Amino acid sequence: MTLPTTPVPVKDGTANPAPLGLCAFGMTTVLLNIHNAGFFEMNTMILGMGIFYGGLAQVIAGVIEAKKNNTFGLTAFTSYGFFWLSLVGLLVMPKLGWGTAPSEGAMIAYLSVWGVFTLLLFFGTLKLSRALQFIFASLTILFFLLVAGDATGNAGIKHFAGYEGIVCGASAIYAGIAQVLNEIYGKTVLPLGPVKD
Repeated sequence: MTLPTTPVPVKDGTANPAPLGLCAFGMTTVLLNIHNAGFFEMNTMILGMGIFYGGLAQVIAGVIEAKKNNTFGLTAFTSYGFFWLSLVGLLVMPKLGWGTAPSEGAMIAYLSVWGVFTLLLFFGTLKLSRALQFIFASLTILFFLLVAGDATGNAGIKHFAGYEGIVCGASAIYAGIAQVLNEIYGKTVLPLGPVKD
């Protein structure tokens, strides 16, 4: 005799990986852009953050977003995680004798592609929170300011991009911490500005 089977719903007990990804992106972006603003030289602190927090932590967050069936989170976090790893590679590989350093034109192409990619993802944020809209809009502006700085050789544009990048990174840290605190307290402690349909 066969007993009828009833499907048992399985609750997803996976934690929200977005705060990890946002904080990893934000903190690494702030530190790199403090350098771009001219406060200190490029050093291993930035490279270490780029590999281990901006890079690996965001990739981990993106993989967890895939498990949660969040295509936007998967695409954004893994892409920007690998952006940080590739940026560190562009800086370190020539010093190890693994090819020549990228030319100014190559860096303009690299930053332009990331700027266009970020602009396209920005359109996805229009269905998400105001906080994410701000992060992706300011990141798009940052990439194109960096392109303009490299294209013109104007140090003032690069320094301005640094300050704009600090704001962009700080907004990502805010969004990440807001999600943590809002979840812990079960109410809106720090608003994210959800989009109303």
